[in-house]
Amino acid sequence: MTDSHQPLPEDILADKHKLGWALAALVVAGNMIGSGVYLLPATLAPVGSSSVIGWIAAGIGAVTLALVFAALGRLQPDADGLAGFAERGLGRFFGFQTSLAFWTACLVGNVAIAVAATGYLAYFFPILKEPVAATFCNLGLIWLATGAYIMGARAASGFAAIALAIGLAPLAVAVAAGAIAFDPDVFRASWSPSGAPLHQSVPASLAIIFWAFLGVESAAVLSARVRNPARDVGRASIAGVLLASAVYIAASVAVFGVIPANVLAQSTSPYADLTARVFGASIGGAVAVCAIIKAVGTLGGWVMLGGETARAAARHGYLPSGFGQGNHTPIANPLLGGAIMSVVTVISGQSTLGGQFGMLIGVTSVLSLVVYGLCSASLFRMARWTRARFIAALGLLFTIAAVVAAAPGYILPTAGFFVVTTVAWVAFLRKSSSRVDPTHAGA
Repeated sequence: MTDSHQPLPEDILADKHKLGWALAALVVAGNMIGSGVYLLPATLAPVGSSSVIGWIAAGIGAVTLALVFAALGRLQPDADGLAGFAERGLGRFFGFQTSLAFWTACLVGNVAIAVAATGYLAYFFPILKEPVAATFCNLGLIWLATGAYIMGARAASGFAAIALAIGLAPLAVAVAAGAIAFDPDVFRASWSPSGAPLHQSVPASLAIIFWAFLGVESAAVLSARVRNPARDVGRASIAGVLLASAVYIAASVAVFGVIPANVLAQSTSPYADLTARVFGASIGGAVAVCAIIKAVGTLGGWVMLGGETARAAARHGYLPSGFGQGNHTPIANPLLGGAIMSVVTVISGQSTLGGQFGMLIGVTSVLSLVVYGLCSASLFRMARWTRARFIAALGLLFTIAAVVAAAPGYILPTAGFFVVTTVAWVAFLRKSSSRVDPTHAGA
């Protein structure tokens, strides 16, 4: 196995093909501002407008994790994504777990993003609310994004950045609609529809809410493709999170201040419904179109992240070498990813898009939070500065609290995943762990 600390010749891309911090920040924000903001209000309807507290808590946690990844980017600028960060601080076993867990989270999460896009398409084509039609639409969107990734990582990044610009416009319209038509009585009446006390409902919603912040690690995952990773990974991570947090909180207040929670729970396109109520059906339709474009762009960005994670896993010896050879994306990489996502799409199908979306994002969020926790623990072990260790401790505490508060239905599949990967490590990869010494502590 090749030493993971030395960049392979095929990984040294021409500078003009690498991403600057601004484009990387747009990829971070674009990967977050997608299906989360467009469909989560309906998923959070049982929690009601009190979910704003959850958005604020999740935003603080996301900023903390952005600082964790910024510190890791400065400490280990040549690390190969999240697996590289975990491996250098905690050893190859945890690098292996991180690599496969994040790849799996990307694949499952991509299906949820496709479900969100289908939900907004159902604004125009109601037949897509039916399970069979929705499944075929989801499959089509997944393979469209897979095709974009086959064309190259830069093409996928550009697509995601353009989609972000298009997607933010209707969100601004939706926030404006909420400001015009905001009704304090509606917001108050929707505070806790289930009647559960806040100390129960808000923590339990954190795993679902944090789905919208998945992507905070995007710049770190793409560190090998960022022009100056030691400086730009941190800039991109923090800028992307701050932009996403501001959008989420404003949009959440707007929608719960106009649409009653019981009505919102039945919606497949909350922001299109919001703008249609205030500005008319034609504007609502325009918002739905932009939401579709944005969700598809987000899907393209996440397919790229999944593929890059598979490439890194191959370089570390965690997946077959065919996933990471050459300057260009190996065809086996996106094709297998597309096939796995197709299987997940079919077996996760439920009677409603909202039910399918909620289940997928819960599992993805818990899996990703565990990965973020491992990266935080790795930073704590490697860092020699008190400030970095403090940030790492906060990141670890947040991820543990969010996972513990999650529903058992999300935790159990995650636990099962790690049992399977641990068995795989012991059976197939443990003997090769001595070939490479991944420890590379920073100053």
